[in-house]
Amino acid sequence: MSVVERISGEIEERFDSDLEMVLGLLAAIYAVYFGTALIIGFSPRGQINAIANLTFYIGVFGLLALALNLHWGYTGLFNIGIVGFMAVGIYVMAVAAKSPEGTASGAGGFGLPIWLAIVVGTLAAALLGVTVALPALRLRADYLAIVTIAMSEIVRFTFLSGTFQEFTLLGYDTGFGGGSGLLWGFDPLMSFIEFAYLTGPYNALVDLTGTVIRNNPEPVVQNLLYGVVLLLFVVAYYVVLRRLGNSPFGRVLKAIREDEEATQSLGKDTNRFKIKAFMLGCALMGLGGILWYMQAGTITPNTFRPRLTFYIWIALIIGGAGSNTGSVLGGAVFAAALFQGPLYLKNVIETVFEVDAPNSFGQAMGPLVSSIDPVPLIYYVVGNIRSLQRVIMGLALIWLMHNRPQGLLGHRKEEAASIPLRAGRRTTGTEAAATDGGRDVGGEGDE
Repeated sequence: MSVVERISGEIEERFDSDLEMVLGLLAAIYAVYFGTALIIGFSPRGQINAIANLTFYIGVFGLLALALNLHWGYTGLFNIGIVGFMAVGIYVMAVAAKSPEGTASGAGGFGLPIWLAIVVGTLAAALLGVTVALPALRLRADYLAIVTIAMSEIVRFTFLSGTFQEFTLLGYDTGFGGGSGLLWGFDPLMSFIEFAYLTGPYNALVDLTGTVIRNNPEPVVQNLLYGVVLLLFVVAYYVVLRRLGNSPFGRVLKAIREDEEATQSLGKDTNRFKIKAFMLGCALMGLGGILWYMQAGTITPNTFRPRLTFYIWIALIIGGAGSNTGSVLGGAVFAAALFQGPLYLKNVIETVFEVDAPNSFGQAMGPLVSSIDPVPLIYYVVGNIRSLQRVIMGLALIWLMHNRPQGLLGHRKEEAASIPLRAGRRTTGTEAAATDGGRDVGGEGDE
């Protein structure tokens, strides 16, 4: 039994429900980050910023891993064009919400309320999903993957094109900004706050934080609150996909994943089910792209390169395809350990030690060869950790695929019924594995 299998078994033994599992992991991650910041003496602003950034990335990767789980984990659709649907969502939302008067740096938009612009952007991503699904879902496996990644590159180059930098639509002068990108002039978090009538509590929180952070605590509070908003969206995604997975529609999707021909023999129109699933997943990806980037206030097409798609796939693989709980766990682990973790470790080391990193690899290796002094090499690695981040991700993925290819919570045994059929205790990780190679979820599992 590998180390990952033992850890995942202990996790399922320790926690009686998926909610406890997620909360326990999040508590452990925040304890490590916050405890480290306290020990090494980060400033209060630095501590809160670190927690806000961590919360933000846990939220966005959790959202997108859940959306991808609907495609791959539930339906078996190999979509590696996620970033294209994200780009359509945020670009359409920004154009819909921008003021018609425009700005000095670009054309205007349609001036819709922010909540309506978010709906329009989400529907645009769903419409693109239908457009791709109609011709492409007759393809399978690698061929579908090729079509989806080609679609994402077509979207990126379309937004880069000077043809669509400025144009007129329905009498409005608008545009996508071309290579210069798109700039919008509104604060989405304050829009949420005003919509929810939370101005009073918000000001109280700013005043409370101001006793710890003397110089302008408002941006720090906004970043932290936005991270909390994203976690609420993760909960909403989770609830929607859990109910979908336990519905008759969801059980047909899982049947298609296991054996599409057998599902067709039972009288199910599998193409119709796959198109609906693909469209819904694309809508969730578009909304995830909106939530990720709308706080930035500006976006460029080259932000949406294929690497973002592979980050989301890594998050799903870590948690385990087919498991909503695993998708959330995978998003949290990826954000904390592989995406933010190396950069946070670099900040910690540079705070504790006076890092004088060599300028080149040769200067770092020289002392190691001549006098067996590894410190310059270590400092060189720390100084270039951002460049090595993807190497670390690749090594982690190779190790995971070798030792636990189904992820932390993947390959759970699913019961056909949507309600518990037996009473009794939950199957633990130490009991015999199910005959299909997975764990028995019992009545409490979500998948």
